Amino acid sequence: METKNVSVLIGSLRKESFNRKMAMNLVSLAPKSMNLEILEIGHLPMYNQDLDENPPEAWREFRQRLNRFDGVIFVTPEYNRSVPGVLKNAIDIGSRPYGKSVWDGKPAAVMSVSPGATGGFGANHHLRQSLVFLNMPVMQQPEAYIGHASDLFGDQGAITKDSTRQLAINFVEAFDAWTNRFLRAEPELKPKQALGKTKDLGTRDNTIQ
Repeated sequence: METKNVSVLIGSLRKESFNRKMAMNLVSLAPKSMNLEILEIGHLPMYNQDLDENPPEAWREFRQRLNRFDGVIFVTPEYNRSVPGVLKNAIDIGSRPYGKSVWDGKPAAVMSVSPGATGGFGANHHLRQSLVFLNMPVMQQPEAYIGHASDLFGDQGAITKDSTRQLAINFVEAFDAWTNRFLRAEPELKPKQALGKTKDLGTRDNTIQ
């Protein structure tokens, strides 16, 4: 099978973010069969439905780039038991206009990283709610709630704790196998096709007001 291209979205804008460090480790630890690329989202203007007919160039480019990826890994901190606004904004931009979502059917995985003991559990699961609606098949195992992040990275950003490094390796290898399940699927079995059969069952509740 050809090398899969996977985008990595980081839910933190901080230069020395633990989540950015983790994302960079995932990039370097990924198997040869999978190419991970960090897709920046901090420059995206806030979503405004009034701009759908003539969207900002940053929106166009973001959507075009996402369309070329085979899957998405989200790496996020937890803000107030949810995901940061910058990540939610990117998700909204990618999902619009209605019926043209770039997320539809793409395999996904979620890793949350936090200096707290719970490892961003709330953000991790809140994000999964959105991904269910977006028809993104999300990897269930291994779960990845990375706590006490301030103790995990060296001066150059590499993971220094062996168990955490092994978890990261297991995570990207599992996602490699997870994406294979959907890239190999027959068209009628892919999540994108299944969505079309249920689109009239209330999905228009997502219309942004």
